[in-house]
Amino acid sequence: QVQLVESGGGLVQPGGSLRLSCAASGFTFSTYAMRWYRQAPGKEREWVGLITSTGGHTNYVDSVKGRFTISRDNAKNTVYLQMNSLKPEDTAVYYCNVGVSYRDYWGQGTQVTVSS
Repeated sequence: QVQLVESGGGLVQPGGSLRLSCAASGFTFSTYAMRWYRQAPGKEREWVGLITSTGGHTNYVDSVKGRFTISRDNAKNTVYLQMNSLKPEDTAVYYCNVGVSYRDYWGQGTQVTVSS
């Protein structure tokens, strides 16, 4: 079965960096685009960005462009979200996502808190 497991969250000061990982299993990882989402307290889940199956193309929500970078290692079945210049408004639970056979799959999420 499809499984996604996020890791790497934590508490960081404004201006700091974190790298999130999402380990995938149960599907042919190298043939699927992967997405990152986030959900802040009291807000709806928000799309953060995506990376195509080969890693050749990425796209991001405007609020993170120039600060966040999505990458992937198809040999390790893992997608990454490098977050730099973090702001308090980046505080959220971060989820990775994949659509397989017309169904969306989500990990359990990892908490990112940006605070001094």
